[in-house]
Amino acid sequence: MLLCPSRRLNWKRKFLILLTKNSVCQFAVIRSKWGDSLKVTILPRQLSVNEQPKICVAIGRSRHKHMMAEHRHLADQGAHMVELRLDYVAGRVNMARLLADRPENCKVIITCRRKEDGGRWGGTEEARVLLLREAIAEGVDYVDLEEDVAGQIRRFGNTKRIISYHNFRKTPDNLRELYDGMAKLDPDIVKIATMANSPHDNLRMLEMMQESELPTIGMCMGDIGTPSRILAGKFGAPFTYATFNHERSLAPGQLSFKQMTDIYRYERIGPDTAVYGVIADPIGHSLSPNVHNACFEKAGIDAVYVPFRVPADTLDQFIQDATRLGVKGLSVTIPHKEAIARHLTKVDPAVKSIAAVNTVALVGSERVGYNTDYNAAMDCLEHSMGDIGAKPSPLSGKRVLILGAGGVARPIAFGLVKRGAKVTVASRTMARAEKLAKAFEVKAVEWENRHRSPQDVIVNCTPVGMHPNVDETPLSKSFIKPSMVVFDTVYNPETTLLIKEARGRNCITITGVEMFTRQAQLQFYLFTKQETSADLIRDVVMDAIGPIGHGG
Repeated sequence: MLLCPSRRLNWKRKFLILLTKNSVCQFAVIRSKWGDSLKVTILPRQLSVNEQPKICVAIGRSRHKHMMAEHRHLADQGAHMVELRLDYVAGRVNMARLLADRPENCKVIITCRRKEDGGRWGGTEEARVLLLREAIAEGVDYVDLEEDVAGQIRRFGNTKRIISYHNFRKTPDNLRELYDGMAKLDPDIVKIATMANSPHDNLRMLEMMQESELPTIGMCMGDIGTPSRILAGKFGAPFTYATFNHERSLAPGQLSFKQMTDIYRYERIGPDTAVYGVIADPIGHSLSPNVHNACFEKAGIDAVYVPFRVPADTLDQFIQDATRLGVKGLSVTIPHKEAIARHLTKVDPAVKSIAAVNTVALVGSERVGYNTDYNAAMDCLEHSMGDIGAKPSPLSGKRVLILGAGGVARPIAFGLVKRGAKVTVASRTMARAEKLAKAFEVKAVEWENRHRSPQDVIVNCTPVGMHPNVDETPLSKSFIKPSMVVFDTVYNPETTLLIKEARGRNCITITGVEMFTRQAQLQFYLFTKQETSADLIRDVVMDAIGPIGHGG
C-alpha cells in the first residue's frame, strides 16, 4: 500500500490517497499530528471493485400511486436507487404512504426542489423544509438539501445528506470554491449540477469531481452536458442520475434508465474504461452510440461510446480536452468533417483527396484521420454489381448521377472517379454542385435538369425521403429503369420511397442501412483492431429506427 499526500494539506486534518492493489482510490483522514501515532479513517472516495457505480432514477409524478408504482417497477428492473421528487406531487404529500412498503433493494432519495432550482414546488419555504425534516424523521436513506438551506436542517438518525447546488444558466468558473463551501455543511455527498454552455464545461466538472476529497456527483445539464452524466462513474461519482422515461426528463440532458443501462452499460464503467464517441452539432439523431456500444459489449471490450455535442467554435478546445477525457477514437460528422483536419498528425491517403474526415483514431500522441464513408459506399456498389475490389471495377465506364453535393456526396464522388465511372452531380444549390464537380473533374447540372441524361447508377446523397418526410423522393419514378442500380444513403427509413419505387422497377437497390453498417464495421476496426458482425450492427440499427424505419 502506498500513501501519497494530497495537494490540500493541513496538519490538523491531512488527506492521503491510498493506492491499493486493485487501484481503487480511497481517502484516509489522519487525525494525529505525528507520524508515530497515526489514527487513520478510510473514507469511501470511490466505490470498490465489487460495488460498481449506480444509477439513481428520478421519479416525478403528480399522484402518490403512480410514484409508488414506478418505484416498484424500477426496483424490479434492477435499479439500485430512486429519487422521489416531492415537488411534483399535486396536493398534500403523504410521506408515510410514499415510504411504506418500499422495495428493500432500492434506496430512496427525497428531494423537494424549488422553482429557482429547476423544480416545481409551489408551496411556502417553511412547508418545504418541514417536508424534508419529516423525510429524515421517517428514516429515508438520503435527503437532498440545497446548499443555502442545509445549515437549517441538522443530521438525524441514519439518513445521509446530499448537499446540492444547481445553476441553470452556466457552469461557474469557481467549481472548486463551490465544493469547498458545500464540504463544510456536513455532507455525505456533494452534488453540483450546472448548465453546460461549452464541451469544456464537462471536463472541468469531471476533473473537479475526480479531485474532490468527499464523494461528489458533478454533472453538466443540457445536451452539451450529456457526456458528464455518462462518464461520471469513470471520474469517481458514487452514482449518476437518470429519468424513468426519456419523454419525461426531469432535468435538461437527462437520459433514461433504459438508455443508461442498455446503451451505455453505465454500471460497468470504471476508471480504466476507454472512451470513444461521435462529435457533431446537432447530436441527438446519431445511432452511433447504439451501434458501437453494442459492439464493445459483444467483443468484451471495456469501453464506452459517448455522444459529444461540439459546436463549431468549440472544436479546438474539445480536441485539447479529448486526451484528458480518456478519448481513444472519434466518429466525426457535421459540421466538423473538414475542420478536424487541422488537428490531425496523420491522414489516410484517400483523405487528402476527399478533404473530409469521418473517423479519428487517437494512438499515443498521434491523431490519425480516415474516411470510412468512401470505402463503405464503394464496397456497397461493387458488391451489388459484381466483386468488391475487382480489376477493372464493375463501376468502370458506368454513368452515375449523384444527387446532392454535401458531405456524403464528396467521398462517393471521389471513389467513383477513382474506379473509372462517368459522374454527373446535381444539387439544388448549383454553386455546390460546381465546386464538387471541379474538385474531381466531373460534370455538374442544374437540379431541374437531373432527369435529362440516361444513367446506369443513381446515388441519392440528399436527405429527401428521410423520416418524417417519408412520402418524398428526389427522383421522378418515370426516370427509373429496370437496368439501373439505385443507392439511397438515407437510412431512416431503410425502405425510402425511392428504394420502394426502384424495387418496383426490378432495379438493384442499396439502402442507407447497408452503407451505415459497412462504415460502422470499418470504424470499429480502426478503433479496436477487431472485427465486428455486420448482422449485429444491422439489428441494432433496425431496432433503433423502429417499425417506421423498416418501411414497406
